[in-house]
Amino acid sequence: MTDNRVERRLAAILAADVAGYSRLTGLDEEGTHARLRERLRGLADPKISEHRGKVVKHTGDGVLAEFGSVVDAVRCAIEVQRGMAEQNATMPQVKRIEFRIGIHVGDIIVDDNDIFGDGVNIAARLEGIAEPGGVCISDDAQRQLRGKVDFAFEDMGPQNLKNIVEPMRAWRLRMNASGSPAAPIEPPVESTQALALPDKPSIAVLPFQNMSGDPEQEYFADGMVEEITTALSRFKWLFVIARNSSFTFKGKAVDVKEVGRRLGVRYVLEGSVRKASGKVRITGQLVDAVTGAHIWADRFERDMADVFALQDEVTVAVVSAIQPKLFQTEIAMATRRRPENLTAYDLFLRAMQQFYLSTREGLAEAIRLAHRALQLDPQFGFVTALAGVCHMQRVLYGYAVDPQFDRKEAVRLMRLALSIDDSDPDTLAFAAIISAYMVGDCEREIEMANRAVALNPNSFLAWSSRGHVFRIAGLPEEAIRSFERAIRASPVDPRLHLMFVGMGMAFIELRRFDEAIVAGKKAQRQNPSFPPASFCLASAFAHLGRDGEAREAAARLLETDPAFTISARMGRRRQSHLKLLIEGLRKAGLPE
Repeated sequence: MTDNRVERRLAAILAADVAGYSRLTGLDEEGTHARLRERLRGLADPKISEHRGKVVKHTGDGVLAEFGSVVDAVRCAIEVQRGMAEQNATMPQVKRIEFRIGIHVGDIIVDDNDIFGDGVNIAARLEGIAEPGGVCISDDAQRQLRGKVDFAFEDMGPQNLKNIVEPMRAWRLRMNASGSPAAPIEPPVESTQALALPDKPSIAVLPFQNMSGDPEQEYFADGMVEEITTALSRFKWLFVIARNSSFTFKGKAVDVKEVGRRLGVRYVLEGSVRKASGKVRITGQLVDAVTGAHIWADRFERDMADVFALQDEVTVAVVSAIQPKLFQTEIAMATRRRPENLTAYDLFLRAMQQFYLSTREGLAEAIRLAHRALQLDPQFGFVTALAGVCHMQRVLYGYAVDPQFDRKEAVRLMRLALSIDDSDPDTLAFAAIISAYMVGDCEREIEMANRAVALNPNSFLAWSSRGHVFRIAGLPEEAIRSFERAIRASPVDPRLHLMFVGMGMAFIELRRFDEAIVAGKKAQRQNPSFPPASFCLASAFAHLGRDGEAREAAARLLETDPAFTISARMGRRRQSHLKLLIEGLRKAGLPE
């Protein structure tokens, strides 16, 4: 008689995967795969064995492992994250592979060298809410660790985990930039009343530590902080603590959580400056002051030539790194909030997440969420402009059921947004794009785009808007320069495919077809289902007489956009800036 009983046992389960794996493979598929395989086989797998664990399987971009002891599992996780941090130290930010790790103790089902059950599912869900480079554990795991380890844990409270019925309490292991567990936090001797957090992302830039051993260099470190504070202040969606308040912490050993509590901010940026032998090295790290989690860390090294030019250069580098990261962190938090607790700003963040998808369904959902936000806050100018851009894109991408309605609605919302706030650089940027595609008043559109970049020269959106406006105005060289500035301002932005397509179309009008192909392929890697990347490639290949590749790009375009015709997609646009693009599409055999 066959024994059909399922084998079960209690185990500590470790689930790890790579944060932002799709973005990394989009940038460099083969290189990312090779680096991940090296990290799994050379670091994660040996550490699991060393801590008496068993690798159950590799999961494409991660690993699932089983341990007999949660203490072993957590110690292994720390060793892996420390090793990852060390290997990432010499890697450019955009190429870094960072693990997120989740650990749970629970009952598992064992079947043919694999494991299943809620215990495995919970570990995987905890991994999903861990910070890149961090470790998140369940309350069950934390209870078994008490008194056995010296690590500092942060209580994340009840978490709503996907496909897990009841909210589960979770704990975050505090890690510092080196990948080591942070020391336990001592309660402050003196305590003041904590300030309430503002209703938008809030940040304080602390004085950078002068590591040069030369008191004369204090001016450089202080100047750097002032420049960064000023640059961040130009983002109206950010609440930035003034320099005078931040500098009250100068020269003091600070607890970031206490700083956040006393200044009433969610995020704290801290760093150091070291000058020696004609060079300067600046390190910075962005910390969630509520949880103590490290969100971002990097270092910059430059030759010490013109001090003020150097400050400007490093300021741009720091702001372009942390501003997009901070915004993505806010979006991630908004998606985890319960629907009944959503504010207008939460709804805006959710709308932006859908807008980034550039799909028919994504734009429809972004419009719905934007209107819900406006019901709560009718004076939210930027979300009004966002809804207008979504209606515009439905026309441009052929998603509109009633193009005339979407066209009119885009223009109506543009005008409403400007009446609410015509001094916000992001609102101006969106308004300029809508006007360029839907109205056609070159002088006004160029004026709005130039005002947007003047108000915030570090804004991805302002520079990208300027690129589209100048391209449509028939000034492709200036458009390309603007797109390049946008990419510099946000080098890992989810909208980079729009920049590369804009550059590709501008290159075509300049007859720089080889460069158009490079840009089109970059856009396709960023967003494989984005139709404009394919028609950019089809046109450029056709102009070069590479007919086979042109037909292949045209076929891919028709797969992603079966209703595509040249007249439908290009016919309603001002065509002076599209002459060579359209000529190439015809050569590629695309339907009129």
